Amino acid sequence: MIIRKLFKFENAHIVRGCSTRKCSENIHGHSYKIEVLLESNYLDYGQMVYDFGLTKRYIKELIDAFDHSITLWSGDKPSYVEDMKKHSARWVELPVSPSAEQFSRVIYLMVERVLACTGMVNGERNVQLHSVIVHETETGYAQGFKEDAYSELMGIISLTDIIFSKQIQTEWSNPNLWNELLVEKLMVNPKKV
Repeated sequence: MIIRKLFKFENAHIVRGCSTRKCSENIHGHSYKIEVLLESNYLDYGQMVYDFGLTKRYIKELIDAFDHSITLWSGDKPSYVEDMKKHSARWVELPVSPSAEQFSRVIYLMVERVLACTGMVNGERNVQLHSVIVHETETGYAQGFKEDAYSELMGIISLTDIIFSKQIQTEWSNPNLWNELLVEKLMVNPKKV
């Protein structure tokens, strides 16, 4: 069975190298809709694949890091990256260009890590990430699967190369959330949320 949780954020970026001049040469923004699709052959004690309330914890916090932020590509011009960081307290730096396709891969890896580090306490079993859909506009989206997230053809993404600004980290319920996920620290779900 597959379940879907929808998240939303507003974000600015430049997608260098794309065909559209408006997108490749100018900072612009989108109202993103992110669909996280989880799957399992089992149901928990509440007869659910995974309680939607649990996705509002670390998965939502990580996705919300992109809200009202500028997403930067570490391979962009260093002067541009430095200036954006100087003039914005909310930024996320990625090792890939922030296209919808790359956002789907990055978010896939982030959510997959959260699930891998989560101690399930309500009978959840074999909960896996099916895919992530990133709606950049009303008419266009990218859907990333596990094989896309780890594709050498699309460029390897290391979680250690994803950097969140200080302001974003201090807004999380646990300011060390990202560092703890990077070292795969176990985070046990509460019995009730």
